Amino acid sequence: MNFLKNIVGRVMALWALLVFVITLFVFVIPMGLAGLWPEPKLSKIAYFFYSRWMTLFFILIGVRRVIKGRKNFKKGQNYVVICNHRSLMDPPLSSPAIPGANRTIAKSEMAKIPVFGIIYKRGSVLVDRKSEESRRTSFLKMKEVLALGLHMCIYPEGTRNKTAEPLQRFHDGAFKLAVDAGKSIIPALIFNTENVLPRKTFFFWPTKVEMHFLPEIAVSGRTVPELKEEAFEIMSRYYLEHK
Repeated sequence: MNFLKNIVGRVMALWALLVFVITLFVFVIPMGLAGLWPEPKLSKIAYFFYSRWMTLFFILIGVRRVIKGRKNFKKGQNYVVICNHRSLMDPPLSSPAIPGANRTIAKSEMAKIPVFGIIYKRGSVLVDRKSEESRRTSFLKMKEVLALGLHMCIYPEGTRNKTAEPLQRFHDGAFKLAVDAGKSIIPALIFNTENVLPRKTFFFWPTKVEMHFLPEIAVSGRTVPELKEEAFEIMSRYYLEHK
């Protein structure tokens, strides 16, 4: 049975890759043209098309999305959204799930991929983690994103969690950003994406994935260490209770 599942999973991985590439070429033109408008309209147009691209993509690859807790986003407010990170499927799930235009902190090297890089840059604040200057610049850009009224999505673990623990330790960046910008934090938990797209093999298994947005954490009068500890405890407990 495992042998058969492995074969089917590799075929499905090829299908998912094919669907991604074909639909990419359909949506790259309108998302590329979004650059004709200034911010924040650029991001709002890009979000409109990106959300529809991912809806089509998830339908065609057989992955059902369940999104909970969007009511925790108050109308007229924008947030620093922090998510756990276990799979490359997380960004395609998280960005369209956030109710409203948003940007995600992302690796700058991915923007160099032909065609895909056009879309990637539309929804990202790029950072070269090996460069101290790039990290400083990306922090300022994230503050600009929030000042424009857009949401900023960050994975505070810094990289995919490859351990058996619910979460890896959090870095300070997301919490310093929230404090400096005066924006509340929305914790979010992603479930089951690592079973859809495992880390080590060319394998894809269509199944249900979920993203749960939790109540906001206010930052007024709070320190970065306090916020980081509270968010980590809330998210760890929620993940274990709902896994």
